[in-house]
Amino acid sequence: MKSGFYSAISKFGNCPLSSDDTFQFQLLLMNGLGTYHGADTNEILKTAMYIEPGNLESFSNAFKALADKTKADADASLINSNAINSRDKYFACASYYRTADFYLHANWSDPRINEYWALQTECFDKAIAALPVPGQRLTLPAQGFNVEAIFYAPAPPNPTVKRPTLIMGNGYDAAKEELMHFFVFPALARGWNVITYEGPGQSTRTLHPVVDYLYSAARLDVDRNRLALLRNSFGGYLAARAAAFEPRIRALLLDGGIYDAHAAFVGQLSPSLQSLYRSGRKEQLDSVLAAQLRNPQVPSGLRWGAEQGQWAFKIESTYDFLEAVRAYSIAKLTERIQIPTWIAAPANDQFYTGQPELVKAALEEKATLRRFEGAAGYHTQVGATETANRIIFEWLDGVFGISSQNLGG
Repeated sequence: MKSGFYSAISKFGNCPLSSDDTFQFQLLLMNGLGTYHGADTNEILKTAMYIEPGNLESFSNAFKALADKTKADADASLINSNAINSRDKYFACASYYRTADFYLHANWSDPRINEYWALQTECFDKAIAALPVPGQRLTLPAQGFNVEAIFYAPAPPNPTVKRPTLIMGNGYDAAKEELMHFFVFPALARGWNVITYEGPGQSTRTLHPVVDYLYSAARLDVDRNRLALLRNSFGGYLAARAAAFEPRIRALLLDGGIYDAHAAFVGQLSPSLQSLYRSGRKEQLDSVLAAQLRNPQVPSGLRWGAEQGQWAFKIESTYDFLEAVRAYSIAKLTERIQIPTWIAAPANDQFYTGQPELVKAALEEKATLRRFEGAAGYHTQVGATETANRIIFEWLDGVFGISSQNLGG
């Protein structure tokens, strides 16, 4: 049996942080956040020692302990000194609380889910308040719901200096706050405005209010001719769909590209489970999976993947979740995407193998396919964020004709 929807490749490099492949991927991701102030490398290495492979509770408990200690250090620094001295500690403890929550979604009523989220929000808000230009949380009204967003600027807003702006959303399992340590800091360092967002459905209806805000009188510091949309992981599908219906976006970045999410998800089932699903045997598929999810010997990737899918879509059946994802294809939308598009194609992407190439083929000359090998060759280039950002912004510079001299002060 494969290790499930989201099984990781056997080993990431020569120095695994865990013998559990799924934990290894998550620990590599966390370690990579340290490049841009989201973690402390040795804290991740030490925490990995306390995590029992295959034990989801031990993973959560280890990061909760690290988060609590880091928060205590940050609070003490804030009391004894100032917000700037504690800022990176608050960023790190926010990352650790989010990670402590990562494997808790099997039980939707687990009180730790809301508890850890409140703690990550508290820490993250203290950190962005201490940035040179504080991050600004926004609630943008849409039709029947609100879009939660955060706006960041590299310098105090100046209506005479209109900056390119990067719109960013995350994917299947991560929060907009995590984007701070993947893309926001690198964008600010290059003189870009950034807005991160998330909302119900993560669809084009979610993007419209964000672009409306950037077009409003509140944002005279935004260059409307240089708006780019970037989303990673499952967001590679969501961003492509949104861009198909939002003509004000001028460049699209898919890290990585997803042509047919349903095919990718079903393709990671074991052959026997695929057979049950394709023959429409819902009760049997759900029963077999439920038994497997109760077995601690079943790979973490299978347990997390099935539980996260049901949690994210608020569906209590894996069969129904797969049916819901059936519509997640851009096959009928590619003709609507007429803007320059950048697509990441990691060599060792264990989630969406082959999907970026399908997007490239559909978009033809409008798309640039960028292959990532070696240390940068994992899903969303985890552990190699500096390399990824350098390549991303070189492409954006070319699309918009940007140089370090023309972004303004």
